[in-house]
Amino acid sequence: MTGDGEARGWGWVAHLRSGGTTPWAAWQTPAPTADQAGRYLPGAQQLELLRRLNLVGRPTSALTERVLTTSAPGRGRPDLGLVGVLDASRFGPPPVDPADLPDAELVRVATSLIAEDVRAGEPPAARPARLLRRRYRVLGDPELARPVREALIADRRPPGGRSAVVVVTGTDLATMLVHVWTARSFGAGARPWPEWISSEVRRAGLLPGIDLAAVADQWSGRVGAQRVHVLLGDPRPAVRLAGARRVRPRLLELSAEAVELARRTGPVLGSLVGPERRTLLMWHRLRPVLAATDGPALVVPARHRARLLEQSDDLRRRLAAGDYAVHGDLPDPSQQTGVTAPDEGRVLALAMRLLLDAPLAVPETEAGEDT
Repeated sequence: MTGDGEARGWGWVAHLRSGGTTPWAAWQTPAPTADQAGRYLPGAQQLELLRRLNLVGRPTSALTERVLTTSAPGRGRPDLGLVGVLDASRFGPPPVDPADLPDAELVRVATSLIAEDVRAGEPPAARPARLLRRRYRVLGDPELARPVREALIADRRPPGGRSAVVVVTGTDLATMLVHVWTARSFGAGARPWPEWISSEVRRAGLLPGIDLAAVADQWSGRVGAQRVHVLLGDPRPAVRLAGARRVRPRLLELSAEAVELARRTGPVLGSLVGPERRTLLMWHRLRPVLAATDGPALVVPARHRARLLEQSDDLRRRLAAGDYAVHGDLPDPSQQTGVTAPDEGRVLALAMRLLLDAPLAVPETEAGEDT
């Protein structure tokens, strides 16, 4: 580490702390005062993220310090040094010009901060169950089934029971594939969308959860076909089939970038809390905030449409052959407008918006203890 370079680096840190936006390569201001320097310079990712935040808004002093002191997540992926401050070494990554960093590197730092904010909140407490005349199970498309289950549980109507009415929810295969990836992004995790969808459309059969006929056949053998309903399209009538009338499921639609940000945040949050709490916080804390943001929806690339049409015809035939009730018609793979992959620049913009607007922030006294 060179003395002049380190002094220049601390001068840039002071500039960014005060809301400055000058890129590192253009920074020529003399060294800072003694009280503006520290022991270790922040990493290039943290400094560039702060500069970008300064460009689009006014980060609070608390957020500024959080950005500068956080670590980018990822095993074996250290914070990067500033070119001109650190000399190149045979060990570790070389120093960089922060402006040359890809957006994905800045998103990595942002997800650490977002995960901390998500952890600080509390998912809703479970309410005592009540005795019900009709038991139920809602299965199928995870993005259609889960809101129905959540609404019924909130009404103190837990799923299960030997004589349960089984409702299998679904829609067109293209949308259900997006829904599966979305649900996994908010749950245990998922591979990047382009890689995941290319793999899934090549599989011999449908994914187990969205093979609606297979699910309906399986449960017909358990509870009898007369207790099984396949519900295609709007999942809200499922609450009536489950024996409720006034329950209103809350269906939250998400942009491609919102789901991608959730996918990148989930593993970081998973390093802070247990799996069950992570899922609850992702679903009840992060998801509503992301659903309130705008952006194009994710769609399956058109090159996969022929394959999905074949699978749709096969699924339609198998549904017609069952003895259970089928409500509605299985649509062909949708031709909805949207994007075929999340855009890294828009993901970064969304992450910065969450940090600057602080919709996830809670007072310290309200933050719950981890379990």
